[in-house]
Amino acid sequence: MPERLSRSNSLQAQGTKFAITGAIAALIDVSLTWLFQIGLALFGEVASRTVGFAVGTLVAYLLNRRWTFNARASKRRFVAVFATYAMTYAINILLYRWAFPFFDHTLDWPSSWALAVAFVIAQGTATLINFFVQRWLIFRSTRKSFEF
Repeated sequence: MPERLSRSNSLQAQGTKFAITGAIAALIDVSLTWLFQIGLALFGEVASRTVGFAVGTLVAYLLNRRWTFNARASKRRFVAVFATYAMTYAINILLYRWAFPFFDHTLDWPSSWALAVAFVIAQGTATLINFFVQRWLIFRSTRKSFEF
């Protein structure tokens, strides 16, 4: 199964690889966000999310390009992925800026819980958009045909 998954370009295989890559990147992202926002209290919510998002995004890009979509490096793809990540960053920050204060202050949840739930809402939405833009627009030329 792992070898077949590694070579397949089907929606299911790419979705699975994207999810695994995303989980790794999200763990890095949320850990850095928590560390800078709550653990060390060095930055506010936007700056902390920005650091986490930037590092997580770099990890996700490198893994997705080589493993998920089996694509060679190209300037066109890099620019397209960067534009996609800029769009999903904006969506991510907007949702996080709404969700974190809502759970932390309005509902008076513990800050770590508020951060985790806000992160899942913001990152989950951005991840879905990111996957479909990358699969059907940016990395489409790496497949001979659409497989489902």
